[in-house]
Amino acid sequence: MGSVNINRSVSDAFYRYKMPRIVAKVEGKGNGIKTVIVNMTEVAKALGRPPTYPTKYFGCELGAQTQFDFKNERFIVNGSHDAIKLQDLLDGFIRKFVLCPGCDNPETDLIVSAKRGTISTGCKACGYHGILKENHKLNTFILKNPPNMNPAVQGSSLTEGKRTKRSKKVNGDSQGTNNGDAQGDEEVGLEAPADLTFNDNTANDEDDGTEWAADISEEAVRARMQDLTEGAKNITITDDLEKSEKERLDMLYEMVKTKRDAGLLENSQAQKELVNEAERLEIKSKATLILAELLFNQNILQQVKKHHSLLLRFTHEDKKAQKYLMGGLEQVISMHRDTLMNKVPGLLKLFYDMDILTEPAIIEWADKVSKKYVSKDVSQEIHNKAAPFIKWLKEAEEEESSDSKDESDEGVEIEYNDRVQVSQMKAAPAPTSKTSKIPAGVDDDEDDVDIDAI
Repeated sequence: MGSVNINRSVSDAFYRYKMPRIVAKVEGKGNGIKTVIVNMTEVAKALGRPPTYPTKYFGCELGAQTQFDFKNERFIVNGSHDAIKLQDLLDGFIRKFVLCPGCDNPETDLIVSAKRGTISTGCKACGYHGILKENHKLNTFILKNPPNMNPAVQGSSLTEGKRTKRSKKVNGDSQGTNNGDAQGDEEVGLEAPADLTFNDNTANDEDDGTEWAADISEEAVRARMQDLTEGAKNITITDDLEKSEKERLDMLYEMVKTKRDAGLLENSQAQKELVNEAERLEIKSKATLILAELLFNQNILQQVKKHHSLLLRFTHEDKKAQKYLMGGLEQVISMHRDTLMNKVPGLLKLFYDMDILTEPAIIEWADKVSKKYVSKDVSQEIHNKAAPFIKWLKEAEEEESSDSKDESDEGVEIEYNDRVQVSQMKAAPAPTSKTSKIPAGVDDDEDDVDIDAI
């Protein structure tokens, strides 16, 4: 069914106060049509209110009768109403009877004084305490059916199942006698909800009008705010991967910048933290773009030596990370064009010699001029300046390939044969071998060569 922010005016996806979306089912037809709010119990639990309150609120706003079936957890509003309409109405209930006037958090309790006929709001987040300012038809219903204020269960779910059964046994008779005061359109008299108790003298001879509220001392408020902060941290860590890639890159950018400004980037522990964070955010390969932006300027030749170990942690055996680093280098060169453009060959050779960039990554970059990181003209100029180094790199590769081939021919001696026309060569057998070779350049139709005579 999904969930939404309790305060839907807050668009933050990581807002910690969530509730299920209302699920409504229309039953019957004609004059007997009615809407059953299937998950009202779960919604009310998220709001910290008895499920009768929002159901009754819907009835007041829609001018419809409401019915409560506590045994089967069915909360009904007469008439046909879709879930979207009810969700919008619920926003009004939340604004009036759930959100704290002080901090807009939904961590509030309604405190009902039957003697005084007042409804107060107490916030467990900021410590706010004051009389409910809303003047609504629902106020009468709340005064007659106040929430459970037993201090032994303060702060726990108001619809907890075990307490429901226990309260039914204890308060069953007294609730039955008080249901006559409820409005006639509710079936409260059939089965009274456990989360509705009555603060009158018949139910409790010791009731002296005391109002139970959250501890609002400075220390208690500070402790609760600390709990909220820690909870928010956990949610942030858990939900970071749901953010866009740009947002995750921005998070890593700020972390690298902070450590750079603190002079910690040469510390191995700080480097490990950066790598771990990049892996956690699943942006390790693209992190080299951030490193290029934050670590390099016109003094890049000195800076790359300084940050050699950090760069290796990101590019070692990661061709994709090297590819993004090449893009970052293009941006640095473009920003400091006058100083760095003529140093491109030496710069690439330095990165190559320090194993930060590998030969395949450099050659792949050289094969294509891209306008992804800088303008195509600037990229082309950088490639032109890099051409001597690329040529040297490819020739070195060919030489290595040739040397490797020569090594595979070890043990074969090449000698010149004066008896064959114009510098023709043959492969002489190794001293221990008795096999013979036909000299190169000798046609098959020539006379047989006496091997023993050679």
